[in-house]
Amino acid sequence: MWRGILVIILLAISVVTVDARPRQINPIPFAHEPCSVLDDRPCTPSYCSPLEPGPCIPEIDYPYGQNLQLTIESVPAEADRAKYQKPDHDLDTIGDLFAALRSCWSPPSDHARAGMQMSVRFSFNRDGDLIGPPRLTFATASVPADIRTTYLNAINASLKACLPLKFTSGLSGALAGRPIAIRYVDNRPIGQ
Repeated sequence: MWRGILVIILLAISVVTVDARPRQINPIPFAHEPCSVLDDRPCTPSYCSPLEPGPCIPEIDYPYGQNLQLTIESVPAEADRAKYQKPDHDLDTIGDLFAALRSCWSPPSDHARAGMQMSVRFSFNRDGDLIGPPRLTFATASVPADIRTTYLNAINASLKACLPLKFTSGLSGALAGRPIAIRYVDNRPIGQ
């Protein structure tokens, strides 16, 4: 009987001493190191447990967010002109994708309005085509319906002229199905 109690006390003391050491969290964000009971090096947990001591920081698989946002101006600033050049290679980064989308934009010439802003949202599939038509999410207030239609048609025509985009296998896997929001700004001096 006493021997059994002694064994239980020794086990409890050994568990307390093992859990008494501070748990270190990997300072590298999005480090994909699995945690194990037998690891003696710090790692980032991929789940939180009520039995874990201290704060728990779960690992997140999407390092660049759920929503990709981009603003495209009809007349870019002089410092931003390089961002409007289409890459001459398969698109490998988000920056390459944004440059390709910027280079596609051709604003409407008739029924144009200075200061017009319109936002659309859409997604790409792995092949570089759109998953459905772009969805209008914002248009400048107090603009007549025919001007809105003109700008939406220009957006659709500009996107269709560039499709399909050529993604690398890495970008196509990371980008497929993710929502992309583009704000088009017509900053041309129209009627002056």
